[in-house]
Amino acid sequence: MSKDKQKELFLDCEDEWDGMPEFEQQDLRPWHQVNVRFRNQEDFDKFKALMDQNKKPCGFHMHLSAELLNTNTLMMNPNYPIYIVSKGRWKTRHTSKALESMSVPYYIVVEEQEYDNYASVIDAKRVLVLPNHYLNEYNTCDDIGDKKSKGPGAARNFCWDHSINLGAIRHWVMDDNIASFNRLNQNLMCKVTSGTILKAAEDFVDRYENVYLAGLNYDFFAKAKEPLPPFVKNTRIYSILLIQNNIPYRWRGRYNEDTDLSLRVLKDGHCTVQFNAFLQEKNTTQKVKGGNTEEFYDKEGTLPKSEMIQALHPDVAKVVWRFNRWHHHVNYRPFKNNRLIKKKGLDITIGCNNYGMRLIEA
Repeated sequence: MSKDKQKELFLDCEDEWDGMPEFEQQDLRPWHQVNVRFRNQEDFDKFKALMDQNKKPCGFHMHLSAELLNTNTLMMNPNYPIYIVSKGRWKTRHTSKALESMSVPYYIVVEEQEYDNYASVIDAKRVLVLPNHYLNEYNTCDDIGDKKSKGPGAARNFCWDHSINLGAIRHWVMDDNIASFNRLNQNLMCKVTSGTILKAAEDFVDRYENVYLAGLNYDFFAKAKEPLPPFVKNTRIYSILLIQNNIPYRWRGRYNEDTDLSLRVLKDGHCTVQFNAFLQEKNTTQKVKGGNTEEFYDKEGTLPKSEMIQALHPDVAKVVWRFNRWHHHVNYRPFKNNRLIKKKGLDITIGCNNYGMRLIEA
């Protein structure tokens, strides 16, 4: 990462992070790295002798395994309702297992024909059936109609309305293949054992008038050895979204509905926040059975979803071929000047607030 890019990423972050959990990241990337291959054991032994490595293993790595524990789990659960949208994954149910392991309450939204399957393995009070009219009225942004799945957008719109009926100001909506929730600090990425990071994310977003969407970055995009900022603003929010309920949008599109929603928010001058301090470990898309893997990607690949986002936003999106499959590339630079607007009269603690979290050895 260039120095200019690092400076751009850290812009606004240092002053905004007061009152949030500690976040200190050093640049621990090696100056240079060399991989050496050997033809046989004899060559390897000669190399060890030259490098004075006879008394200790060559290429030794140490890994610290740790978790984060919250001392008051109940108090630190998130304020806003959490929804998981799921289809065909009652056997795996990765996200629900992760939330249950942290004692975080949630709802899971399923289609009527799968209710019994989910209710047999999850507390039936958590399982909500998607009303058919949400599917019938959903705007897929294409002319295919009911020839194939309409994707998760209809269920996400139901979650939105359900949370409003509960009186919530915001709501969380999550994919169903999240393996764990993590915190990054001091170049160490750790699994969390309570919902504290979700509560902290809510508190941060609630400081602002114009953060309409927020979410947790993927852990594989937040490299533990890199000098990252605690959050990045004005980019796509995916897989785990915290949504302000009174905004004038709803989900649409058969594919890439998270990118489309993010772009509509940003084009209207509002902000998104993607956290690096708080992360999600997501099972790789297209490798977990059920969901969009079976509905779309196993049958048609990734080109249709990439073409859809290009058609909806041709000014900033284009289809590209990378890593042996089609992707959509979105230019978010036009939105870098969307500024965070802090609410007036806030009393924010200067320095860190770790919300009672402490590091324990796993």
